[in-house]
Parts: sequence; C-alpha cells; structure tokens
Amino acid sequence: MQTEFEFELPRGYVDQNGDIHKKGVMRLASAADEILPLRDPKVQQNSGYLTIILLSRVITKLGTLRAINTRVIEGLFTMDLAYLQDMYQRINMSEMPHYQFTCPHCGQQVEVPLDFLLG
Repeated sequence: MQTEFEFELPRGYVDQNGDIHKKGVMRLASAADEILPLRDPKVQQNSGYLTIILLSRVITKLGTLRAINTRVIEGLFTMDLAYLQDMYQRINMSEMPHYQFTCPHCGQQVEVPLDFLLG
C-alpha cells in the first residue's frame, strides 16, 4: 500500500530568501492527524485553521525546507493551498466505501460513495 505521494505545487512556496519550493511529499493521514488538531485553540476559534494544521502534519517534504510547520502552510499562495487540500482529499478518501443499489426508475445499477457520512 502506498503511504506517501509526491506532488508539485502550481506556484510554489517562496521562503524568506526568495527561493521557490514546489516539489514535495504528502503522507496518508492518521486518525491522530485528524483528531488532535481539534484541541488546538486556533482551530477552536476558527475552524478554517484545521486545514493549516492538518497539512502541516501530513506534508513531510517541500523543496529543500528543513521542516514543514503551520507558518509554511500559512505562507502558501491560495492556489497552492487549494491544490494541497484537493490532494489530501483524494489520497485519504480514495478507498472510500461505496453503496451499490438499483435505481427504481430505470433499473440501472448505481454506485454512490459514502463520503457524506464524514460531514
């Protein structure tokens, strides 16, 4: 099973020296990655901050940066943040269970992801 996924940001993170970091690695999230940030005061004040903490936990490499933390994620361009949010969803929900049923109107088999249970 693959647990790490390489990516390349559309714009890239610009560090304090002006260097651009585009290539990185994201690992699959653990239960702790999703649960522990909920205790963070910043998340309790602003639920939107959950994304920042989650990504800072699961991104293991970005260019030549020594560490990935919330400051790095906060400094991303909006386009790059959206890219990483989408990637997080895709790699962590790729094995989402589906419910298969037969449409009562047309008789066709339909498969529906059960991701609505998460929200």
